[in-house]
Amino acid sequence: MAETEANGDEESSLVSDFLQFLNASPTAFHAVDEAKRRLREVGYEQISEKEDWNLEAGKRYFFTRNYSTIVAFAVGKKYVAGNGFHIVGAHTDSPCLKLKPVSKVTKGGYLEVGVQTYGGGLWHTWFDRDLMIAGRVIIREEKDGSVSYSHKLLRIEEPILRIPTLAIHLDRNINSDGFKPNTQSHLLPVLATAIKEELNKVAGDNNSKETPTGFGSKHHSVLLQALIDTTSSGSNLEDETGVRMVALFDHEEVGSASAQGAGSPVMLDALSRITNSFCTITNVLIEKAIQRSFLVSADMAHALHPNYMEKHEDNHQPKLHGGLVIKHNANQHYATNAVTSFIFKEIALKHNLPTQEFVVRNDMGCGSTIGPILASGVGIRTVDVGAPQLSMHSIREVCAIDDVKHSYEHFKAFFQEFAHLDCKFAVDI
Repeated sequence: MAETEANGDEESSLVSDFLQFLNASPTAFHAVDEAKRRLREVGYEQISEKEDWNLEAGKRYFFTRNYSTIVAFAVGKKYVAGNGFHIVGAHTDSPCLKLKPVSKVTKGGYLEVGVQTYGGGLWHTWFDRDLMIAGRVIIREEKDGSVSYSHKLLRIEEPILRIPTLAIHLDRNINSDGFKPNTQSHLLPVLATAIKEELNKVAGDNNSKETPTGFGSKHHSVLLQALIDTTSSGSNLEDETGVRMVALFDHEEVGSASAQGAGSPVMLDALSRITNSFCTITNVLIEKAIQRSFLVSADMAHALHPNYMEKHEDNHQPKLHGGLVIKHNANQHYATNAVTSFIFKEIALKHNLPTQEFVVRNDMGCGSTIGPILASGVGIRTVDVGAPQLSMHSIREVCAIDDVKHSYEHFKAFFQEFAHLDCKFAVDI
């Protein structure tokens, strides 16, 4: 009974922590800010890509790029240049509505906000919801004749926007013909009919604002907590020969092709600079390190929907509460292969953790992740996994409490076990 209660308390704590992270992270910028706060609390030191890195074995570091991508890593006490990197990667962004540069729209006595659709959202789910504004502003400050520039995170706590649906009396055929909103004409949030000056400024013609609206729901806190728990005390790095890392990238939802996306050099830059810090002859060593490394591309996965059973094939129906889903695709939309799948399942087997398998039906399209981008761009072994969820890309996504714990336990086990397992694995010999 005592053990059951302890497990329940741990699960409750993980879920509470997960929700706190989500609530603190309405945008990629806020997600990075919250990640920084948590990492600093447990002794991670911030470093800058603009400066030289003087890293030490047994210590923990992180850096950000554009304040929307963050990479945190812990160097094992027995690490030497050329050893591998054990990485869990995900992304900070989610489908949302982003303010246009000129965002003030007035029509019919209403003040509305001009927005762009970002990513492949289920936009019909955004109607009749209370929406907030959050993001980043660039500030020019002048004091004593000196000008400085900085960025500040913005978050208006109260939901002040709403996209109302048309009354059924004016759209009698909606239930038979379906809800088909035009994203240019019908997706403008209403701010007010009469507006105070302070709120009018929010919707003004200010080109310096970069302010997406809405919440994302990725499991950044689970990844970070797994890294923190395996590196927060010196003894946990005592026998570690590699580098443990979590990398959270921006712009996955729109293809990752940006200076801070997974398609940028940020991952390879990080691996190279860490290796450089421990040896000056790096050309061969970084190539060796990559071949000794492993990436868990951690996104989300499609849980079986009881009302749309036909959307999954019979042998690949991930269930809520069933553990992390290993995602396969022969056309490389996912980077999983037989070796990387086996390694991830072997770790699960040792820790008595459930896993599931997913392959999309042959007659349906398949999404993708940062996995194939990093696997092809860096050359690193990769497995694509995700917690099962319903309503993916909706304004409100759904996952199971059990799978929050399964994710945390599996990522933690990966950091603890991979180096020991990999040295026993014989491929390419």
